[in-house]
Amino acid sequence: MVNKNRMNRVAAVCAAAALVSVAVPAVTAQAVTAPRIDLKVLVVDDGGSSVEAITAELRDTGVPFTRVQLGSSGRPVINAAYLSDTVDGRPRAKFQGVVLPNENPFGEGSAEMAALTAYETAYGIRQVDAYTWAHPGVGLEYTDNGGYSGTLDGTPATVTAAGKAGPFGYLGGQVTFEDNSPLVPESYGFMGKPRTGYTSYLDAPVGGGRASLVGEYAHDGRSELVVTFGYNQYQQQFRLLARGIVEWLTQGVHLGQERNYFAVHVDDVFAPDARWDKTLNCTPGDYACAGGEGKESTIRMTAADAQYAAQWQTAKGFKLDMLFNAGAGEEWKAENGGTDALTAQLVADRAKYRWMNHTYTHPFLGCVQDTTTTPWTCTKTAQGAINWMSRTEISAQIRDNNNWAASHGIATDRTEIVTGEHSGLKTLPQQGQDNPNLAGAFADNGVKWAGSDNSREPAQRPVGAALTVPRYPMNVYYNTGTNAEMADEYNWIYASRAAGGSGTCEDNPATSTCLPAALDTNTGYLDYIVPQEARTALRHVLANDPRPHYVHQSNLAEDRTLYPVLNQVLDTYRSLYAPSAPIVNQSMKDTGVELGRRAAWDKALADNKVTAYRIGTAVTVKAPAGVVAPVTAPTGTKKQLLLGTADFGTAYAATRSAWTSPELLQSAVTLKLPS
Repeated sequence: MVNKNRMNRVAAVCAAAALVSVAVPAVTAQAVTAPRIDLKVLVVDDGGSSVEAITAELRDTGVPFTRVQLGSSGRPVINAAYLSDTVDGRPRAKFQGVVLPNENPFGEGSAEMAALTAYETAYGIRQVDAYTWAHPGVGLEYTDNGGYSGTLDGTPATVTAAGKAGPFGYLGGQVTFEDNSPLVPESYGFMGKPRTGYTSYLDAPVGGGRASLVGEYAHDGRSELVVTFGYNQYQQQFRLLARGIVEWLTQGVHLGQERNYFAVHVDDVFAPDARWDKTLNCTPGDYACAGGEGKESTIRMTAADAQYAAQWQTAKGFKLDMLFNAGAGEEWKAENGGTDALTAQLVADRAKYRWMNHTYTHPFLGCVQDTTTTPWTCTKTAQGAINWMSRTEISAQIRDNNNWAASHGIATDRTEIVTGEHSGLKTLPQQGQDNPNLAGAFADNGVKWAGSDNSREPAQRPVGAALTVPRYPMNVYYNTGTNAEMADEYNWIYASRAAGGSGTCEDNPATSTCLPAALDTNTGYLDYIVPQEARTALRHVLANDPRPHYVHQSNLAEDRTLYPVLNQVLDTYRSLYAPSAPIVNQSMKDTGVELGRRAAWDKALADNKVTAYRIGTAVTVKAPAGVVAPVTAPTGTKKQLLLGTADFGTAYAATRSAWTSPELLQSAVTLKLPS
């Protein structure tokens, strides 16, 4: 959205001489020039969940902000000098938008609120009221005049025509409030009928009419985005609206960018996976399954499962990543008559998938394990040193898998790998460090990106010259092929001892919640586990989180347990968003690059080494050498090249955005906004 408010208020800078003169010398001719607006947001924080949610959105998308904590005795006073000054003789607004807990958190007659009001009026700065109640002071009727106050769980809100034409045009239209438990109130708020000056962006039915939950209140030369319900950063209704709140606040021009990412890695392709035993409550074939000897059973996709996977991808417009163990497949083939219809089918369909190295035979690449004890331990030499898998052995596992793929016409990116069980990386508590031979083996094979387990290591980190890419484990178990097996193992983990479970949830109440009752093994997977896992995955998708999710080939076999989860994630997403905001289904390497750029950007912001501002329709961004900047701007924005201009960024969610850096012989990124 172009900054119409600011463009219409150039003259207002003159009228605000009283405000400017507090911070700078008297301004004459310079006051009629366009002011400099720094691309940073002021957040006034009362410690509530609504302000924290907006702050999290700014932080997680790379938008710079300054937080003033109301309860802190040492906080700065918000006055004219804090908000504005001059740079090179030009009036400067230090913040492009203001987030407040409500319309006036300072109290009636506050000098700080008066300073903010004058500042917003003079520079055309917008204000978000993170959570307030319906009353005339924010442009709404009281709730007793056609409105409502109370719990909002399950409320079917709708983006209005004005909302679709404005900041929420990336949404499909429906914003239903979460109602995950009938026993727990999850949302509370107010719905009010608009008065003069108020434009509703999100409303819901009340009686025979409709009342607003989010809208813009234009009054006295200022604009406020009024939100009349409470929320936290994880609730779906906020996640859907978060992008639009920031776009409205910044008038469509800001540092940072946002996408909705979803990638699914299918581990152990070509290999069989061990099966859960419902009687033993463990997995025969795993080292810690007492009594499992001789009861081993495996799960492996068939050619029909492979055909279904290809058809499903086409129907859903979504590509799976196949992480393969070719040597394990060759072993299976040798043990089963020398033929393998599954491999033949997957190879025939090889162009339909993304493929990734998962090592040749899926061995443990860390220390040499002693599995005679539970938990296992690392074996040691007579001198007490840990026995490690050698660099030569690790390198062969990587190389042989790549060579097999090449010989079968399967294209891989050799810079990517996910080791079996993420082995070779540190595995606490038994293996407190990476295998010291791992980084060298990666270097031998040109590996730059190594998958890691997000539940253990959520941050990206180096392994020699390579970087990790954390992956989310999906709660669809590797050792189950049927819905009933899934429900049975889930019961064992999450049911109390009295309900037939292991009691793990009772022993670890801080990290696990017991089921109120054991699931019906005939219906529990589809009725309970699938919706819960789909909600978790969708929460990641809506949080600008590019980390991939991972499952196993067993989940595409037998009952094909993975598809109900993926169907619910994809179908729900596409019902919530307009086509302008598609799911980004990218490679692990691209995710690794994204995470690395974010880390460098966050450090540059923390070190206060980024300068970005707007003067009229010109945007300037300066960052340290080697740091690329995320920038979002309206459609029609041009980037200045050495000679001429080019369209800026790529289209997403009705805006243009990109990671960008200065062009040849330039010291800063320069953008020209549409007039």
